[in-house]
Amino acid sequence: MDLKPNNQTKLYGLKDNLDKFITLYKTNKLPNKILLSGSKGIGKATMAYHLVNFILSQDEQFSYDEENNSINLENKSFKLIQNKSNPNFNLIDINDEKQKIDIAQIRKLITNLNMSTFNNKPKIVLIDNIEFLNKNSINSLLKVIEEPSDNTFFILINNDKNILPTLKSRCLNFKVVLSNEKSKEIINKILDNDISKIINKDLLDFYFTPGKIFNLIKFSKENSIELKDIKLNQFLSLIFDKDYFKKGNLVKYNIYDFFELFLCKNISLEYSYFYSYFLKQFDNVRKFNLDEESVLIEFKHKFLNG
Repeated sequence: MDLKPNNQTKLYGLKDNLDKFITLYKTNKLPNKILLSGSKGIGKATMAYHLVNFILSQDEQFSYDEENNSINLENKSFKLIQNKSNPNFNLIDINDEKQKIDIAQIRKLITNLNMSTFNNKPKIVLIDNIEFLNKNSINSLLKVIEEPSDNTFFILINNDKNILPTLKSRCLNFKVVLSNEKSKEIINKILDNDISKIINKDLLDFYFTPGKIFNLIKFSKENSIELKDIKLNQFLSLIFDKDYFKKGNLVKYNIYDFFELFLCKNISLEYSYFYSYFLKQFDNVRKFNLDEESVLIEFKHKFLNG
């Protein structure tokens, strides 16, 4: 099982948010540039895919189920998106090998937008992790969204990171928020289980989004880690003792979440500088593919060795 946004046919916890966008679309008031911001794993991209399906499945069989916020697996537009062959949908995102969005991806987008889809449906561009746009790709994207083609919508997704004001100012800005309790409720529904019986309170209280909770469970199962009794600082020490941070990108990026949570929990006047310093270092490692091992070892010496 995975929580990839394009695979989530049921939307939990964000119905009110999605309904607002659907109402705007029905009344021809939906802005053609939308920026969704919020914590990583909160459900921004999942909600975006549901909005995309609602728009593109109009007048199709098995169209979007508004009442239950559900995508039908038999819907044509959904199948085409899953097969990466929907002429009305363009996705731009990072991947595990290349933690950035470069200008070549934007140039390909421009080419696709200039091609005919041979139908009257809107074109929708979804750009996830926009904080990973580099300078050249941002400049190229700005030119595209300043004068979008008729019947074209841009949905940009940002994980609460700083982005250029020039990009932000061109969009309707929408903040996606979930309480910790709501996140637990959502992941319980997705997993059909009570996560409080799987993860101890010390860890669970600092996992504010369903995606982060799911990644924690997935990480622990893949590495045979028992989460019921372990504390957060013990968990981080174990990650170093077993060299989990050397086992590939998926593990690394989960681990950065764990470290950020540790810093949030232990913020104090004494550590305020290190808090800002390490958060910036973690962000730079992910954004620019820097040497992560030296940063992690520095973190260990500062916080876990005494």
